[in-house]
Amino acid sequence: MALSVSSSSSISASGFSRSSQELKAPQFGSFKLLDRPTKFVNVSSQRRCAVKPLNAEPKRNGSVVPLAATIAAPEIAEKVEVEEDYEKLAKELANGSPLEIMDKALEKFGDDIAIAFSGAEDVALIEYAKLTGRPFRVFSLDTGRLNPETYHFFDQVEKHYGIRIEYMFPDAVEVQALVRNKGLFSFYEDGHQECCRVRKVRPLRRALKGLRAWITGQRKDQSPGTRSEIPVVQVDPVFEGLDGGAGSLIKWNPMANVEGQDVWKFLRTMDVPVNSLHSKGYISIGCEPCTRPVLPGQHEREGRWWWEDATAKECGLHKGNLKQGDEAQLNGNGNGAAHANGAATVADIFNSENLVNLSRPGIENLLKLENRKEPWLVVLYAPWCQFCQGMEASYVELADKLAGSGVKVGKFRADGDQKEFSKQELQLGSFPTILFFPKHSSRPIKYPSEKRDVDSLMTFVNALR
Repeated sequence: MALSVSSSSSISASGFSRSSQELKAPQFGSFKLLDRPTKFVNVSSQRRCAVKPLNAEPKRNGSVVPLAATIAAPEIAEKVEVEEDYEKLAKELANGSPLEIMDKALEKFGDDIAIAFSGAEDVALIEYAKLTGRPFRVFSLDTGRLNPETYHFFDQVEKHYGIRIEYMFPDAVEVQALVRNKGLFSFYEDGHQECCRVRKVRPLRRALKGLRAWITGQRKDQSPGTRSEIPVVQVDPVFEGLDGGAGSLIKWNPMANVEGQDVWKFLRTMDVPVNSLHSKGYISIGCEPCTRPVLPGQHEREGRWWWEDATAKECGLHKGNLKQGDEAQLNGNGNGAAHANGAATVADIFNSENLVNLSRPGIENLLKLENRKEPWLVVLYAPWCQFCQGMEASYVELADKLAGSGVKVGKFRADGDQKEFSKQELQLGSFPTILFFPKHSSRPIKYPSEKRDVDSLMTFVNALR
């Protein structure tokens, strides 16, 4: 005779909660006698994927998410290691819908996968998970610096879907040390990476150590500089999962190929709750001190860390998106180009017969002149900067309009070796910076607005010419 086990569920891993329809961890249940030869059966089988290592960091100990209890019994057979080719799977799912990709992710990883929810349009992920009919888990990083609207949104989402979001918090001692040593707003002066590392990256690392896969809301159109090539599924190149070591965590991006406007059409159609900040001009939403609304025509990521430049606007959660060489920017304030000399090898911009390309001696001469024959409008730029690229058409059009008007229009490439000079002498804060050199003033006047359309720039020029 043998014993069979019928399991019931009540265990909930600390730190993470589950959807109301979710399957739960096995516990000991009732026993009955069977007329079969006695043998032990291991009722807990672990899904493991032997994947090719991709630059994961060294293994760390500790996880905030404990393993569910299992019955300790000798196994009658060795576990079968299943090797999954995730590059091949990514190609197979490349044209799949977000719902199809979400369903595949939940099917393969069950309770070992969770949705990363940021309090923005990631609510679409939760809606897709609900539509699959499968159990799912949701976690979020509470940095302690979120907008009040975001906290209210979290509460709305929990009530709408009948779930408990699994919040992860930064280490109190680390936050205390950072604030005592550098103040509450040091990131405005020395870059956002240190604060993000304490408040976001390390809590995420702890959370992922309790999982074998996670689901993000990354899209290719969110950040052309860093997210344009993300696949729908990949071996996470940065973080470790439950088993530890290289290749132990799988990252799913079901909305990688979806455009932002289509995400919003889906949200409106499904009538799901959304963060009220969206109606105030916020698109990409992060911490309150580091997020602001964007103007019409600006890219959504321009509202994040706006005092820095645009080549790598990542907080470190998706550090693996950065190409080799770009990662160096995450160690500073993000205001440099990717190459060692600070000048990326990309095609130049602002090319027009009505635009003067100023050299270093040329811009220095402009600074020295107190009585200029004619005023100048000059843009300080870097050709790799997506925001400079975004205003190229309007600036060239402005130069054409001002041709023959008595106002000279120029450009000065202020990255690389010219960056320190530009910061000290030309008021460079971020790219692009626009300066007006009046006829009878030695000091240039910095254009203060984020509006870079032709009419706004022309108004600025006409007010000062």
